[in-house]
Amino acid sequence: MNYLSTRGQAAPQRFTDILLEGLAPDGGLFLPERYPQVDAGTLTRWARLSYAELAHEILALYIDDIPHADLCELAARTYTAEVFGSAAITPVLPLGRSGLMLQRLSEGPTLAFKDMAMQLLGRLFEYELGRRGQRLNIVGATSGDTGSAAEVALQGKRGVQVFMLSPHGRMSPVQQAQMYGLQDAHIHNLAVQGVFDEAQDMVKAVAGDLAFKRAHAIGAVNSINWARLLAQVVYYFAGYLQAERKLGEPVSFTVPSGNFGNVCAGHVARMMGLPIDQLVVATNENDVLDEFFRTGTYRVRPASQTLETSSPSMDIAKASNFERFIADLLERDGAQVARLFAAPEFTLTPDQMARVHQRHGFASGRSTHAERLAAMRWAWAEWQEVIDPHTAAGLHVAAQHARDGVPMIVLETAKAAKFGATVQEALGFEPPLPPALQALLAAPPRVQVIPPDVALLRQYIEAHDHG
Repeated sequence: MNYLSTRGQAAPQRFTDILLEGLAPDGGLFLPERYPQVDAGTLTRWARLSYAELAHEILALYIDDIPHADLCELAARTYTAEVFGSAAITPVLPLGRSGLMLQRLSEGPTLAFKDMAMQLLGRLFEYELGRRGQRLNIVGATSGDTGSAAEVALQGKRGVQVFMLSPHGRMSPVQQAQMYGLQDAHIHNLAVQGVFDEAQDMVKAVAGDLAFKRAHAIGAVNSINWARLLAQVVYYFAGYLQAERKLGEPVSFTVPSGNFGNVCAGHVARMMGLPIDQLVVATNENDVLDEFFRTGTYRVRPASQTLETSSPSMDIAKASNFERFIADLLERDGAQVARLFAAPEFTLTPDQMARVHQRHGFASGRSTHAERLAAMRWAWAEWQEVIDPHTAAGLHVAAQHARDGVPMIVLETAKAAKFGATVQEALGFEPPLPPALQALLAAPPRVQVIPPDVALLRQYIEAHDHG
């Protein structure tokens, strides 16, 4: 399997190369040259597998430069009940008779769905760097949960350092503590005086400087890295196989989204043949994605218009992974993709938008703070479920798009305990924090506040690269 850039100018590469590469040299994102197809017989066979076995089956369709036995072992060591709380790994919970279901994705070590991919990514990095005798400096940006999931997954891994940028003061206290409380000299937390999109632009600028990238072995852990997105594809299949319907009948998924990575994995699963009726994108007040799916216009917002909300991990106005979907929509016309994403705004034709909705099954909706609080109260009153505000955005939008006879699975994003103040506002109590999180809150923070200055980031990396 070769991997091609969405912008069409980079040479085809193998999986282990793009694992360490991250962003393509032409500034695009890597995609597989084709999507392997899955039929009803395959789904029937996969229904009998454990999550780790399912992960291996799906990964093996895309990875042919890691021996199957090694890939199987990596998956088996990653997806265990000890790490994720149960043998199901991502159990699906029916919400009464509403037709809605909740897929739990927050049972990992940092209590967020990012653990599902990051735990595997950490093992893949260590494995491939060990084979090559190389090092890697991971440079990433987080709006909340990516940072802690990456740092926990990569701490102690041989040959890896992490430089993680986050928006200063715009994450919950627990999210900050999960990153800043880690006492590991190979993990560097940089709080950017700005919004997530500015931090992400800094990461992309460093990754786009090919000479600097090569000199300092810069890699990516954000969902611009195809390996992370591929790992997320697995839980769509796992969710489908647990849903209450006959094999071959469709289900829908509602996905809280800001950067389009989580729902892009659902798009990949659908392209592979998984019977998905709708992929519903749920946003908060930062509704750049909802605006696109309603109007056909993708309009990047400046930092000054990025709102600070009660669902901070979705406070994003530039959806990095969106380029992958547009590349598929345009049938891999790299020149056209590059032209569109060179502008801060573009509008698709009515025919193209018809394909977005009809061929690719996308729909969307947005939520306000009041609507998220109402969804949290609904989940508690009806099903005694305490959900976080991001999952609440998904539940609110899912209820608007549910269709009779088609199960609607809402992807959980994080444990409610990470957003205690919002839970308190909605329900009148705060869920208890696990002891490990309480210890991180008490730990001295390891973080440096910096302006949104790419030159300063380069200097910091140079000073701490022990290559």
